[in-house]
Amino acid sequence: MTNSKNYILAIESSCDDTSAAILCNTKVLSNVVATQEIHRQYGGVVPELASRAHQQNIVPVVHQALAKANIDKKQLSAIAFTRGPGLMGSLLVGTSFAKSLALGLNIPLIEVNHMEAHILAHFIEDEKQTAPKFPFLAMTISGGHTQIVKVTDHFTMEVLGETLDDAVGEAFDKSAKLMGLPYPGGPLVDKYAQQGNPLAYDFPKPKVDGLNFSFSGLKTSILYFLQRETKNNPDFVSGNINDICASVQYTILEILMDKLKLAVEETGITQVAIGGGVAANSGIRNRLKEAEETLGWTTFIPKFEYCTDNAAMIGIVGYLKFMKGDFSDQSIAAKARYAIGS
Repeated sequence: MTNSKNYILAIESSCDDTSAAILCNTKVLSNVVATQEIHRQYGGVVPELASRAHQQNIVPVVHQALAKANIDKKQLSAIAFTRGPGLMGSLLVGTSFAKSLALGLNIPLIEVNHMEAHILAHFIEDEKQTAPKFPFLAMTISGGHTQIVKVTDHFTMEVLGETLDDAVGEAFDKSAKLMGLPYPGGPLVDKYAQQGNPLAYDFPKPKVDGLNFSFSGLKTSILYFLQRETKNNPDFVSGNINDICASVQYTILEILMDKLKLAVEETGITQVAIGGGVAANSGIRNRLKEAEETLGWTTFIPKFEYCTDNAAMIGIVGYLKFMKGDFSDQSIAAKARYAIGS
């Protein structure tokens, strides 16, 4: 039996951000994220350090989420958590905490697929975003995933295409690393690209059948290009950083948009949404807005705070599952690999 106000505590710990949120039905009351700075000095996420930091952060983050939402844990209706996909050590921290707290409070436990949550983040009640109508196409773009998904309803999703090698976020970060930019480099590429000429340098687009993606060849071509140019001029990167970033970003966005256009053409669905960390990129957001005018699409772009890993998106899936009575038992285990729709 559900009340008119259902309070969901959501926990997200799939990678290097520890996050907890409280939702009242579809509305976010708090969304607290503790970002782990330790990985910067290593130029990427170190799984062992990530899981240790989650252990340190999870109790204070949940406490803060409850305090910000101004509710007591005894008022909670259920606990939702990220089951996967992600780093196993990180997932185990969130899974174990959620299971033990749900057991202690004697309330339902709800497992959530992280990638489905990126898509369903659009259904968070917020005046700054609107929800797409079914069916719609979702492009999930992050450090670990690049997918085009057909969404028929909240829990009926079909992956139409995905990356065959590296994810788009990885392509941004590794390109940035080749240019000597600090981790995470993706946001810096976006920042410098806004000041540069996107057609200054030409990089090849991979030829991949259907709606699948590939970014490994692009990274290799960027590596060879930078090696060749710096051999002739050691200051080439620092002197042309804006144009290099703009050209790299332009090529990546062309790859994404080409596949998205093909997906719209093949399915006839013109409602298009994006999700995942790379959805915060200004270039892709602008390209989608342009597509509304030039291609007649209706596009949906989540608020910045719902793009990167956060517990609010876990909470909205938790609420939707709560209303269906779709609960997990205490035997549930974390899954490092967890496909959409499985």
